[in-house]
Amino acid sequence: MKVEFAPRSIPLERRLQTASVLQWVFSFLGLAQCCIAIFVGLLFTRFWLVSALYAAWWACDWDTPTKGGRRIHLIRNWAAWRYMKDYFPATLVKTVELDPTKNYIFGFHPHGVLVAGAFLNFCTEATGFSKIFPGLTPHMMMLNLWFRFPFFRDYLMSGGLVPSDKETAANVLQRAGGGNVLTIAVGGAQEALDARPGAFTLLLANRKGFVRLAIHHGTPLVPVFSFGENELFDQVENPKGGWLRWIQERLQKIMGISLPLFHARGIFQYSFGLIPYRRPIHTVVGKPIQVEKRPNPSQEEVDKLHEVYMEELCKLFEEHKLKYGVPEDKHLSFI
Repeated sequence: MKVEFAPRSIPLERRLQTASVLQWVFSFLGLAQCCIAIFVGLLFTRFWLVSALYAAWWACDWDTPTKGGRRIHLIRNWAAWRYMKDYFPATLVKTVELDPTKNYIFGFHPHGVLVAGAFLNFCTEATGFSKIFPGLTPHMMMLNLWFRFPFFRDYLMSGGLVPSDKETAANVLQRAGGGNVLTIAVGGAQEALDARPGAFTLLLANRKGFVRLAIHHGTPLVPVFSFGENELFDQVENPKGGWLRWIQERLQKIMGISLPLFHARGIFQYSFGLIPYRRPIHTVVGKPIQVEKRPNPSQEEVDKLHEVYMEELCKLFEEHKLKYGVPEDKHLSFI
């Protein structure tokens, strides 16, 4: 493999951008494990009281993630997120005005390897969500498992992340006065196994739980497509039926998280590493699909709305793909 090294003289701005992306990748790959190590390790030092007090407070605070979390605006506005946004760069695109007196469910596509677009746009203020959609408060759903790690759970909640379960969704969508956005990466961890440059296949054909949720609460559905999300990383070939895919799918069923073997560029060279490529991300928010509230929707009603949602998502993709560098002959496909 030929290694392509970065130029020796790298501007400070570029170095800060790379550092911000590196700490974000680390937060997904190793921060939770470090938090556990610190929590347990402190118990065997003279600072054991720190972990003991945290454990007591954690027990009292156990249900906070389910109730909508505890965002910290200072962290959502960290300068590091702005450098990370400029690294790609990433932009948030609004196509229509959204009524701040209503609640919404954003269906985010595609999942990508590490949902970079969703994180930047809905868990930070780097792309200006609050200015672009005034009066709306975003909540991004994430696998429940991550909220069982000490300290790490607080980091997640600070950005507006919440557990991915029905109770949490109900708490967010039933808030009086509206103004809440629940963002769901519909394809989930399983879709990440197919995230690679040039891929436009979405795991959506049989994903209808978010549609049933929308009907149950009478919440408008908003399709969101993040152009460039799958371009950030390469992935080791894992065709269905192969031994690697078999292992990944089994681990995904057991742990709930997928383990895509991804790679991109390094810190000091451009040929191999875990830092994403510098490729633009354009997250386009479509128009809301109005939903009639029915506490116990029939399967026929769910299927019908699901079809409408897929049609609107395709329209959103087709209307914007040429603008963001997708060839005219490329179309979405659903599995």
